[in-house]
Amino acid sequence: MIILNDIWAYVFGFFFGRTPLIQVSPKKTWEGFIGGGVATVICGIIISYFLCQYPYFVCPVEYSEKFGKMIIDCEPSPLYTLHEYVLPEFIARAMSVFGGSNKITIYPFVIHAFWMSLFSSIIGPFGGFFASGFKRAFKIKDFGDVIPGHGGIMDRFDCQYLMATFVNVYIYSFVSTPTLQKTVQQVINLRPEEQLQLFYVLKGSLENRGILNVQ
Repeated sequence: MIILNDIWAYVFGFFFGRTPLIQVSPKKTWEGFIGGGVATVICGIIISYFLCQYPYFVCPVEYSEKFGKMIIDCEPSPLYTLHEYVLPEFIARAMSVFGGSNKITIYPFVIHAFWMSLFSSIIGPFGGFFASGFKRAFKIKDFGDVIPGHGGIMDRFDCQYLMATFVNVYIYSFVSTPTLQKTVQQVINLRPEEQLQLFYVLKGSLENRGILNVQ
């Protein structure tokens, strides 16, 4: 998404750029920043919706004993299956003007892609602004010369570091959900006394809810 944002910001800035955005990066313009941001969000939604429809992009590659080869076949995670959502009231009211419904059917992954693309459009570029300011402060053009004509690794991935940090936190906070397999593995890794304590806690909870009847 950072790459998409860079491309679209350049395109909009090249054709429509008139207003300087920030002093440390004089070639950046408000037109490029806003146009690139909007285009990135739109592209993020479209691309993520497209990817969710194909098992190749949502299923892991696994070896099949039955077929004797690597296959891509799985029951897609709820993240990649269509869900129906009720739109917020102000959006539903606007949709009703055009005869639209107050509900939308979409992949949950698309919603996550929207927030990630929004971050990459609004906050992501500031990684580049910070890097530009840092280089100007030390009166250097590039951080390195590993990539001819482009500088060093940091020059190419200044925004990516910020985006990678956000994506990692976002996934662990909002996307990653506990599964039975993960939970069992974590329980197995506990010390025996901790496993026993967990057993009694779980047993008591099931009994209190009437799920487990001990005679």
